[in-house]
Amino acid sequence: MDFAQIIQAITVNAIPLLFAITLHEAAHGYAAKHFGDNTAYMLGRITLNPMKHIDPVGTILMPLMLYFATSGAFMFGYAKPVPVNFGRLRNPKRDMIWVALAGPAANLVQAIGWAIAGLLLIALDVQEDYFHLVCRAGVLWNLVMYAFNLFPLPPLDGGRILVGLLPWKQAAAVSRIEPYGFFIVMALVITGIVSAYWLLPLMDITYSAIKLLLAPLSFLLT
Repeated sequence: MDFAQIIQAITVNAIPLLFAITLHEAAHGYAAKHFGDNTAYMLGRITLNPMKHIDPVGTILMPLMLYFATSGAFMFGYAKPVPVNFGRLRNPKRDMIWVALAGPAANLVQAIGWAIAGLLLIALDVQEDYFHLVCRAGVLWNLVMYAFNLFPLPPLDGGRILVGLLPWKQAAAVSRIEPYGFFIVMALVITGIVSAYWLLPLMDITYSAIKLLLAPLSFLLT
């Protein structure tokens, strides 16, 4: 991959990725505030300013290093998690589910939005490939964040949803995994287990559902 292709790949992915990260984290903070915990609000984390959510290592350095090391075949990163004091939620066990769901839900809505934007570009006969690539990247990145964060292991959103759904005894057992959860998830990512058995299947199902949802709009526009 030459330098021009690398620059194009970065510019195509930067905007949708920043939106995906920013709205995901802001949604967590907004949901927490709605259910009684204003920790994120007091720290200024309920904002669309991406600088508040970017982690220099996880959001910039790690993805770039992996992108160059694998010639664009693999990229992984993370943002600064929005602080949530679950004990301050009005109903901690139940409300934890909604706070955790807010982030992936924001990504799902964005994926649908980028897909609609792509259909509009086709309907308007926009020829510039760059805009089509940005829309495709928007769908892809948001589906990746949506599916990955729903993986049912703390500290990912799916793990918190699982804790909220399980009976107290089982929920406590799952919660004890959290200090080691990041390392377990990374091991599963590196070995390809997450991609093969969770990420790609869930992305395929969700992408098919979005296509079905937008089929009437696609028919009208084309």
